[in-house]
Amino acid sequence: MLFFNFSSDEVHLNRRLTPLNVWSLAFGCVIGWSAFVMPGNLFLKNAGPLGTLIAMQIAAFVMLIISYSYSYMIKKFPMTGGEFIYAKRAFGVHHGFICAWFLSLSYLSVIPLNATALNLILRAVFGDVFRFGLHYEIAGYEVYSGEMLIALSALIIFALIDSRGVQFTGRLQTLFVMILLGGILIVMSGAVFSPNSTAENMLPMFHPETSIFTKGIFAQIIAVYVTGPQSFVGFDTVPQLMEESDFSPESTKIVMDTSILCGVFVYIALTFLAASVIPNGYVSWVDYIDDLGNLSGVRAIPTLNAANSVMGKYGLYLITASVLTAMFTGIIGFYTATSRLLYAMSRDKMIPSWFGYLNKHGVPTHAGMFCAFVSGATCLLGRAVMGWVFDMASIGASIGFAYTSISACKYAFKEKRIDIIIFGALGFIFSLSMGVLLLVPIPGLNVSLSNESYILLIIWTAIGLVFNTRRGGGVE
Repeated sequence: MLFFNFSSDEVHLNRRLTPLNVWSLAFGCVIGWSAFVMPGNLFLKNAGPLGTLIAMQIAAFVMLIISYSYSYMIKKFPMTGGEFIYAKRAFGVHHGFICAWFLSLSYLSVIPLNATALNLILRAVFGDVFRFGLHYEIAGYEVYSGEMLIALSALIIFALIDSRGVQFTGRLQTLFVMILLGGILIVMSGAVFSPNSTAENMLPMFHPETSIFTKGIFAQIIAVYVTGPQSFVGFDTVPQLMEESDFSPESTKIVMDTSILCGVFVYIALTFLAASVIPNGYVSWVDYIDDLGNLSGVRAIPTLNAANSVMGKYGLYLITASVLTAMFTGIIGFYTATSRLLYAMSRDKMIPSWFGYLNKHGVPTHAGMFCAFVSGATCLLGRAVMGWVFDMASIGASIGFAYTSISACKYAFKEKRIDIIIFGALGFIFSLSMGVLLLVPIPGLNVSLSNESYILLIIWTAIGLVFNTRRGGGVE
């Protein structure tokens, strides 16, 4: 019984992860299911191909700046817990709790989103085969017990995989990432030589309702740029794995930066792929994207439709394999990151010691069980509710980025490291700006959270305040 083996005091986190394993865990978190649906549901809809290209490059550049602070802090504190440890050491236990509380929401929200996405891809490829059994509707989204069984089974399977040990998990994640990238690269190569995919199809390069001389272009770019924390959360899971990594902290900068750069390549490539193929009956990608709500099957997901169009059924199989492995890497990566964050909080007496239990493989399985339970319960609420949670989770990522950046500044002042001070200050400003854009409605920029996300954020904040006040402890 993997979850209930009593361990001795000698059980500890095992250093078994190679740089490739850690990179795969980080990149697998950056590229999940959303990378294949955001081109149609968000990027093209809000900014067009060129707007997406500009916005995602800016967002990636910002993440590279922020990773500079992460690299500095990892070298100072190569400990599981990452941002939580940095905030606590720099500003005290209450700041550490605030950072961890919102960051754990950011990590945890991605797990059920990827698990339930399995049903969307199965529905697109195989139709309504799994839409059977108990049926109810929440916020306009129909939930079927048949599809929930798929999602819950995935959560259980990957929780069991995570409990096998970090070496097994790291190797499996690396295999999935290779399949993910291989499928995308082959399909993109096919698109280059296919007559169904042309540069002319990508016109107009921005949303047609505005021109480059109006403020609308700026608003379009901001609408995609502001998804930076949501799109790139995952590179920051690297510090969560430092006590299980069998290599020097000096190497973490290149691990994080390459995960960001590969991530932005995938986001942009999939967006251009989606725009380059226009199904019959549509004049441009604009008409096609606007009509997605009325479509079903493969045509309802532009990236799948494009792969099917440029390479036939083999292209569809390849892109489907990439989508499935992207979901798997997202679940595995955030299971690992969230359970390690909870383990670190437990070890520092910020949450009950139950979360700090390690099984015989050195895995915090109680924390993993908690992730699986919360994710399963969230799945039952439907993807509409999960979408609200995921949107507000961008705030959690921004908070983690901001705390790491400002913590780096504080320590750099003592050491008179001008480079760290500059990059830390820039990272803090960028992180804060992303959070402000999401929280504060600005006329002309429709990028702030929905009313439902605001309400959930207030509830989550209130629960955190109560929990922190009642616990009150923590190790300095």
